[in-house]
Amino acid sequence: MAKKTKKRKEIKRKLLHKYRLVILNESTFEEKISFKLSRLNVFVSGTLCIIGLIGLTTLLIAFTPLREYIPGYSSTKLKRQATELTYKTDSLVRTLNYTNKYLENIRMVLKGDIANNQVNRDSLFEQFKLDPSSVDLTPIKEDSVLRAEVALEDKYNLFEQGTNKTDYILFPPISGVLSQKHDGQSKHFGVDVVAPKDTPVKAVANGVVIFSEWTADTGYVIIMEHKDGLLSVYKHNGSLNKRQGEVVRAGEIIASVGSTGELTTGPHLHFELWNNGTPVNPMDFIDFK
Repeated sequence: MAKKTKKRKEIKRKLLHKYRLVILNESTFEEKISFKLSRLNVFVSGTLCIIGLIGLTTLLIAFTPLREYIPGYSSTKLKRQATELTYKTDSLVRTLNYTNKYLENIRMVLKGDIANNQVNRDSLFEQFKLDPSSVDLTPIKEDSVLRAEVALEDKYNLFEQGTNKTDYILFPPISGVLSQKHDGQSKHFGVDVVAPKDTPVKAVANGVVIFSEWTADTGYVIIMEHKDGLLSVYKHNGSLNKRQGEVVRAGEIIASVGSTGELTTGPHLHFELWNNGTPVNPMDFIDFK
């Protein structure tokens, strides 16, 4: 026991024993600076310095851009660029899918490649037909409250007016005699209008030319895109007056009647209307007389 106590005292003496650190001028041996030190003071001071350096390094890495220069840490700018590229890639994929679908509709318009069951307009609404006797039309409280709120909001509305969607009002492309009508069963998705050669062909509505080229089957073809997903197609033209990308107004001359293409039977205009990828009967909207 006495030996352990003596050893502890010896360790304490060594830790607390005073030393002097003197800095002298090498030439004159003049004392410049001196420090009184002990082993304990040096140990405590060194530990505190190491802890301070570790804390300062942690703060620099966590809250300053200096961490970007340390291997293993990614750059903030690089992360931001990666995020922006991800958004752009997603947008490009969406745009590409939309463009492919759009071009597929144009291909269907040019080739008439569409199944007959897609042409039957009545079948499109068959799934929405309901038996009136099976529908409960008894007014409920929530419906009455909603009607009252809407009526109150619209009562003094000076800037908006209720509008109902009406059928398209289209300009006749040419006047002539119909030689063949629209027939979805035989895949004749338009009408053939006989007219003298070089008769001006006019745009049926305001729109943009999306196709204006020569095709082997139908000769000179021009296709225009109008609002609400409506496409107008003019085939077997003798010549084309508009190019792809041009903006055209209703009634403006875009081509002339001809007899071009392998499937032609004489000077006439083959005219089609497509609504969101589905052919419609032009005679429901246009009077060719």
